[in-house]
Amino acid sequence: MRIEISVESIAGVRVAAGADRIELCAGLSDGGLTPSAALIEHAVASGISVHVLIRPRPGDFHYSAEEIAVMVGDIAAARAAGAAGVVVGALDSSGALDPACAAFVDAAEGLDVTLHRAIDVSASSQRALDDAIGFGFTRVLTSGRQRSVLDGAPLIKELVRQGFGAIEVMACGGVRAANAVQVIEATGVADLHAAVRMPVPGATSGAVSFAGVGVPQGFDRFETDPDEVAALCAVIRDRNQLPTK
Repeated sequence: MRIEISVESIAGVRVAAGADRIELCAGLSDGGLTPSAALIEHAVASGISVHVLIRPRPGDFHYSAEEIAVMVGDIAAARAAGAAGVVVGALDSSGALDPACAAFVDAAEGLDVTLHRAIDVSASSQRALDDAIGFGFTRVLTSGRQRSVLDGAPLIKELVRQGFGAIEVMACGGVRAANAVQVIEATGVADLHAAVRMPVPGATSGAVSFAGVGVPQGFDRFETDPDEVAALCAVIRDRNQLPTK
């Protein structure tokens, strides 16, 4: 079993040091955006396996030719900075994986390439998985088309069977230490993904506020939750130490 933590800051990189890898983003409140080059370099220097989200804007996954070109450039920059992988995807007007995904995999030049949750809003997760295999993706991140991973567990389990031996399936959608074992048993995945965050008080006050989106009143931003990361990593570590049947 492996655990991936989604982080968006220097502090988050430090907190997630016990995980198998991080998904490095900016703007998690917007679903995640491409992080800065300097943040990528800092994360890589920490020694953890860094997988960089490549997403040029919030919203859907239907991208213009100019946006595709930017994404290809961002993949090359992440590779040059020493990232171990990238997390990316695009859909065409029919809801299938966009042929541009081939350019993403080519630009990665052998790095791990994860198809992100575009699969959860594609026309068909099963077809998208087959297409991801054809494009050469390493893994796919999915909540089974539901907000909650446990609600999506039946579809995730189906995708695990469908992709067995050809692509990894990583489960997400409210994964926490309290439900991790249940998720593993319900889906059959070997990879879990979690974005565990807590609100942080701000140091400024006044009529003007630059607090993050969705942050509770009186707080400033979200940060990766160290207690939840530690608990989740402990669950996975204990699970990995169980004797095989």
